[in-house]
This record gives sequence, C-alpha cells and structure tokens, in this order.
Amino acid sequence: MRILFVTWAWPSHLYAMVPVAWACRAAGHDVLVASQPELTGTILGTGLPAAPVGGDVDAAAVFREIALPPPATERRPAPGGPRVLGLLTTLAEAMTDDLVELGRNWRADLIVFEPTAFAGPLAAAALGVPAVRHLYGTDLLSAAGRFLPDALGPLCEKLGIAAVDPFGAATLDPCPPGLQVPVGSRRLPVRYVPYNGPGLLPAPPPATPPGRPLVCVTWGTTLSRLDPGLFLAGQAARAIGGLDVDVLLAVTPAQRGLLGPLPAGTRVAESAPLHLLAPGCDLVVAHGGAGTLLTALAHGLPQVLVPRLPDHVRHSARLGEAGAGVVLPAEEAAPEAIRDAVAGVLASPGHRDAAERLRREMHGQPAPAGVVPELELIAAGGTPS
Repeated sequence: MRILFVTWAWPSHLYAMVPVAWACRAAGHDVLVASQPELTGTILGTGLPAAPVGGDVDAAAVFREIALPPPATERRPAPGGPRVLGLLTTLAEAMTDDLVELGRNWRADLIVFEPTAFAGPLAAAALGVPAVRHLYGTDLLSAAGRFLPDALGPLCEKLGIAAVDPFGAATLDPCPPGLQVPVGSRRLPVRYVPYNGPGLLPAPPPATPPGRPLVCVTWGTTLSRLDPGLFLAGQAARAIGGLDVDVLLAVTPAQRGLLGPLPAGTRVAESAPLHLLAPGCDLVVAHGGAGTLLTALAHGLPQVLVPRLPDHVRHSARLGEAGAGVVLPAEEAAPEAIRDAVAGVLASPGHRDAAERLRREMHGQPAPAGVVPELELIAAGGTPS
C-alpha cells in the first residue's frame, strides 16, 4: 500500500502524524510526506521521505495579525476565524494541483492529512482514493463544517469534482476521550506517542531535596517565530522563581537569547524534546499548543497555560474544563497571576488526578501499529470498525 501523508508547512502539524507514518512504514507500506517546500528539511529530519508540492505561503503573517492587535488608530481586520479559514483555503490552492500530480504519478492508495490541510481531501477526491484525517489536538474544525463547502467550492470546481468531504472517511484521533470534542467523521482512536522533533537526551539534573517540585516552562516554537514579545517563557520563569520549586526551561537555541535574566538555579535545556524532559517534572507552564499539551498529559502532568492564538485558546479551554490545569487569558497573565496559579495547581491534588485520568485514557487507546489494519481496510474500500 502507498500512503501519502499531507500537511502544510507547520512543523507541529507534521509532528503529530510522525508516529502513525512510521508505524505504516514499519508494517511494510510505502510512505511519503508531501508539504510545501519550506517544510522539506523538517520532514527529512523525521527520517521519512519528503515530496515538496506547491509554493510557500506566509502563514506566519496571518497568525501575527491575530496575535498582535493593531494600534487603536488602525482599521481592525476581520475576526480571527474568517482570516484563518481564508488562510487555509489559500494554502490548499497553493498545494492541490501539484499534490494531485504527485498522487497520480506515485500511485497513492490512501491520503492521510492533518485537519487543516484541505489539499489532502481535495487531491484524494480528484484521484478517486480514500482520505483519512489525522488530528493534532482537539477537533477545532468540527464546528466549522457548515462553512467548508462554500470555502472549498471554487477549488472543487477547478478540479472538476462535485464536492469534497473535508473530514475524510475516518478521523485518527490521538486525544483522550475526556479532552476531545465531537469529531467530524468516524473516530479511530490512536494512542498519543509524543514526537517533539529530534534532539539529545539532556544531562541528568543535579540532586534536589526530596519532595521539591520541578516545574517545566516551555513556550513551543510558534510564538517566538511570530514575535519575540509573545515568547513569555523567561517572564514565567521569573514569576515562579520565588516559589519553593525548581525551574526547568525547555527552549530552542534561537530562543535562549529571548529569556532575559533568570532566577538563580534555573536550568535551561536547549533542543531537548519535551517528552525526554517531562518524566522528571511535576507541572508544565506553557502556551497551550496541542503538542505541548498532549505531551504533558501523556506523562500525567497538570498544566498552567497562557494561550494567545485561537487554537491554543480552544485546546487550553478543554484542558481547564477537564480539570487538569488552570488557564490564564494572555491579557491577565501578570507575573503574580502565573505565580499564584502554579502554587495553586501544585497544592491541589485534583489537577494531578485529572491529568493522570487523561493519561490512562491515552494509554488505553491503540498504539499507532494497531491502527494500520484500519488504514489498510479503508484503502481497500472497506468501512473502518
């Protein structure tokens, strides 16, 4: 079987699919990852083969406009939702023609796409092969289903297809049931196996007094890419530096210079995948990105989240509703608010209990290898169980 994995050029969306892609490859299937040229090096870094399609689009500019409100004297742009949907259709338009040609020449049997890469189901419909969605977090687009036919109509017409199902024949879902919202197509649960990019195992931490909590602070990679002022990891570390905790900052080399002065004893880990750091931690303070959130939950860790982008806000809200942490709106995340939230979560066993419950739900879902037969069935024209 030939399986074409599709994402646009955003690393975290790719990373969510890597364990399933490798499971398919380990089962003996041909796997190819298609994305815009900008992501080629990142794909190759996963050890999977890459195929550049279409042209690059400045998606960061749109997210920057959403995350950074304009001055009061400037005209306000459209709300975030319409702008994001417009961006996603632009990305699909940039990729679809080349993706159809690639799928035809490579003789793809199945397309697996992340939920915002509409080029995936469009190309599958044009090629007459099944498509399966692979979520990277909660199903943010399930409530937008009524808007998608109109948004994708011009691309369907261009491709000569009557319509496209943007939710695919099924949805691979790494979220635990206690975190997920209703999904847009038949749900195929899959265990979340953290893939946070390549990196080195950090040196063992120095010995600390027994019972002293270790708090990991990380702000992902998106916000520092949009604007250095949105990268709050250093501020968060300083906010909790006076508590009776040890602080571990997880950053990229490019982010190190954005941290500013840090409290004495703060450890900084560069280029260490979060899943290698999480086992020794007691709490994660972060921005609410899906990869960070799910990786922390995979280790049963409660969280204090300060989301800013729309998807971060929605993922964080579900975590808060599940009881596994505290969410601080970005405009209310003063240092004392972060400090009090961290102290409160560490003092409340209920947050850790909720995170542990979600961890057990995650580990109760089939491993990536366990969903490969379902993908084989779909590719053969069958109905998933």
